Amino acid sequence: MDITNPIYSDANKAREHLEALHWPHGPVCPRCGSLDRITKLAGKSTRPGVFKCNECAKPFSVTVGTVMEDSKIPLNKWLLAFRLLASSKKGFSAHELHRSLGITYKSAWFMAHRIREALKGDDAPLGGPNTVVEADETYVGGKAKNRAHRAPAAKKAVVALVTREGEARSFHVANVNAKTLRPLIVTNVDRASHLMTDESMVYTRVGREFAGHSTVNHSASEYVTTGGFKHSNTVENFFSIFKRGVIGTYHHMSEAHLARYCVEFDFRYNTRKISDTERTVVAIKGARGKRLMYRQPSSLAA
Repeated sequence: MDITNPIYSDANKAREHLEALHWPHGPVCPRCGSLDRITKLAGKSTRPGVFKCNECAKPFSVTVGTVMEDSKIPLNKWLLAFRLLASSKKGFSAHELHRSLGITYKSAWFMAHRIREALKGDDAPLGGPNTVVEADETYVGGKAKNRAHRAPAAKKAVVALVTREGEARSFHVANVNAKTLRPLIVTNVDRASHLMTDESMVYTRVGREFAGHSTVNHSASEYVTTGGFKHSNTVENFFSIFKRGVIGTYHHMSEAHLARYCVEFDFRYNTRKISDTERTVVAIKGARGKRLMYRQPSSLAA
C-alpha cells in the first residue's frame, strides 16, 4: 500500500478500504451495535456507503463514531493523512499536510489533531516482573538567543516512561517535582518493575515503591555502569527522536496540545517494529470511538 495506491486518490476506494478494516464481518451500527437488520441504502439521492439500522432506525456510514465523522474532507485525503503521520518518523506538520493535501491550513491543523486522538493507546501499566522501566524528563521550547527582542518562551516539561525492549509513554507536566511525578509513575508503571532513573531527588521516594530502583549519576558523567545494566539510554533515545521532531518538523508545540504530540511520538515508537503499512492500519482502526470537536477542550492537556 504505497502512496500510489487508489485508496489515496479515489474516495470510493478509500471508503471501501475503511469498511473492510472496521467491518470485517459486515456493517455494524455504531449507535446500538446491531449486526442484523441492516439495510444498504441506494438511490440517486443517497451517497455511496450509507446504511440504515432497522433496530434504532438511524442511518450511518463507516465514518460515524470515528474522528472522521462529519468531515467534508474526502476520505482518500484522510487516509493519506493517516499514512503520512504514521510513517514520518519525526512527524508531519499541519503546514505540510495543508500543502500536500490541497486543503486549508485550518483544516489540516484540525485533521492532524484528530488523527493524534486516534493514536491513543490503552492505559495498561508498563513493565512487570523482571522488566526495567526507565523514567526521565526533558524540556522543550525556544532558546533565548533565537528571540532577539522578546523574552524566551517558557520551557515545557515532558516526562517519559520507557520499558526496555518495550513501549513508551510520555506526558506533559506543569512542574517536575516528586508530588507531580509520583502519581503519574505509580499509575503507569507496574510496581513489580525495576525503576531506572538519573540521580534526581524527585525519584528517590517513589523508587522505594517498586521492586527495585537504580540510578545513574549524570552530573558525575556516569551514563552506563559496568555490566551495562544501569543506564537510562533507552529513554534518552526516545527523547532524541522527540526533540528532532520539535526542532526539525513542528518548531513550536502549544502547551495546550503538547500532550497530543506526546501521544503521536509514543505511537510511532511503540509500533516501530512493524511496517509503515501495518502502522497506518493500526492508526486507522484506532479512529473509532474517539470523536474530537473543533472547540472541544483537550482531554489530554495537563
